[in-house]
Amino acid sequence: MNNRQFGQSGAVVSAIGQGSWQFPGSKNALEETKKALRYGVELGMTHIDTAEMYDDAELVIAEAIKGLAREELFLVSKVLPSNASYEGTLSACEKSLKRLGVDYLDCYLLHWRGKYPLEQTMSALEKLVDDGKIKSLGVSNFDMADLKEAESKLKKHKIVCNQVLYNVYERGIERNLIPYCQKKEIAVVGYTPFGLRKPPATNSKQGAVLDSICQKHAATPRQIMLSFLIREELLFTIPKAAQSAHTKENADAIRIKLDSADIERINEAFPAPDRDVPLAMV
Repeated sequence: MNNRQFGQSGAVVSAIGQGSWQFPGSKNALEETKKALRYGVELGMTHIDTAEMYDDAELVIAEAIKGLAREELFLVSKVLPSNASYEGTLSACEKSLKRLGVDYLDCYLLHWRGKYPLEQTMSALEKLVDDGKIKSLGVSNFDMADLKEAESKLKKHKIVCNQVLYNVYERGIERNLIPYCQKKEIAVVGYTPFGLRKPPATNSKQGAVLDSICQKHAATPRQIMLSFLIREELLFTIPKAAQSAHTKENADAIRIKLDSADIERINEAFPAPDRDVPLAMV
């Protein structure tokens, strides 16, 4: 796998990990999801992302990773803003640990900014690091202003990642947020990497560009999309896969190395905004 430094956490993590938002609900589908998650770990995608908000995802992951060496996994979860008071953050982390069946998280994030002062949440996250409950801390869905404010509330630990919506259709973070994070050595973890739509039809302009690049690299459209999203250091992505075939497709994207011509064509077909836009999120 294409492993790289996860911000200033000290951890080296695969650029392509595994997401867990909206796992399927049926019993049979969940069994296949567990197999897919475990298969992903076997393929090197040891970064598994979840959250207390994701229904029973933490419980599903706990079953999927049962028996695996804990030190070989990189587990990330998130506290809901409604629970992100000082005491609420500590309690939420303990509950996530219990559901996951582990003693610590590799990174713990504030899911998005809510009503509680950032000072409370950041202070609680620092305590969790000091207590060994989490290895590092971060945020999710934070724009530049919120990220800088969160940084200012920390006393001794650093924000190691900002998890944000990022795909070829939503590229607003490239203007300011990604450059800032790279300057500060903050990992940018892109969620919903395929967007909330199917790949464009091959008879469309975007589809034709993707198809041409796919043929060049003997890849699928989704693999090209993933490769584009991790084209620079400190960029990570966490596609969800509920079937082993999709897990393999995601993992195999790591072999693709887009050249400057490929990237230029993608930039033309899926242009980034030419002005500052509000941070997108779903």
